[in-house]
Amino acid sequence: MHAYALILPFMFLISTCTPQLADTPRISLAYAPDSLVFDQAGGEKTFYATSSQAGFSLIGDMDGIVSVEPPYCSGTEGTFTVKVKANSTTSERKGNIVINCAETRAYLPVRQPGLSEEEVGIQTPEGYTLVWHDEFDYEGLPNSAWWKYQTGDGGWGNNELQDYVAGSYGNTNIADVSDGTLKVWAKKIDGKVRSVRLNTRKSWTYGWFEASLKLPAGKGTWPAFWMMPANFTAWPKDGELDIMEEVGCNPNYCSATVHCLAYNNGGTSIEHSEKYISTAQTQFHVYAMEWTPEFIRFYQDGKAILTYNNTGKGYSYWPFDNPFYIILNVAWGGSWGGMMGVDESCLPTAMEVDYVRVFQK
Repeated sequence: MHAYALILPFMFLISTCTPQLADTPRISLAYAPDSLVFDQAGGEKTFYATSSQAGFSLIGDMDGIVSVEPPYCSGTEGTFTVKVKANSTTSERKGNIVINCAETRAYLPVRQPGLSEEEVGIQTPEGYTLVWHDEFDYEGLPNSAWWKYQTGDGGWGNNELQDYVAGSYGNTNIADVSDGTLKVWAKKIDGKVRSVRLNTRKSWTYGWFEASLKLPAGKGTWPAFWMMPANFTAWPKDGELDIMEEVGCNPNYCSATVHCLAYNNGGTSIEHSEKYISTAQTQFHVYAMEWTPEFIRFYQDGKAILTYNNTGKGYSYWPFDNPFYIILNVAWGGSWGGMMGVDESCLPTAMEVDYVRVFQK
């Protein structure tokens, strides 16, 4: 008998919930232990699984972070090794080992803590706690569990010229994570400038939002770090928060803007501020926004440049008590980015992102 026989009475049992024909035997799956908990450094652990029907497969559902060996068992029982990579972020990882036999699924939970904020050197604003972040300390496309894409080339309401793609075009990554940063590219491929509009899957109401960015150069570029409402119905009624925008035809002038029904593109000091950063296109700078029920304040490298107050006048002035998600994108041309034409000699070019972080009270 297998060495795990002593723990079989305590194994976690799963039976199929799929409707079966009367003469079809039910399939049951079991595993032990009932969960796998790794430390931050990762490593290996083993578990035992059994099935009432021979032949079952196993796979980790954590985007390549978890591997299972062997991935298939031709019999009815086996011992399997799970390998987990080190977690170099502050976010806890949660996932499963999925055990498949015919139409039956069993899920062995896997958990792994992250680093402390002190260990990764994240400076937290006073009174806030880090709740989400991407340090881009991996390779390839952005983490699909955290980011999603909006795609298309319909001008996006601003007569823009780019085609937003889902991370890559052909064999070329347009959103490329490498060497510790995300590159949001604008590249001309097959006669069209391809870029990405990258949105967080999560949304937040209030908090401190910041990113470290190095901006692209070239007439026609329009990089942005901004937020839109998760429950969007109409613009500008439901609001827009532009933490950083810059256009290549006016290089190194970085702006912050609030859009709502009462204020939208008027350019007044209440809703908009633009400051010159001489090295915005050659060095990383931190752009941030503090959003509370009372005010929204924008920062460049820790210096406040704009405060928009909640005056209590209603939704037309303050649609900002609802969840918003983060957007990173590089537009090409358009009513602002292309107001002085475009110069394709600057292509390919990219907005480089060192990190994106969200803090809340």
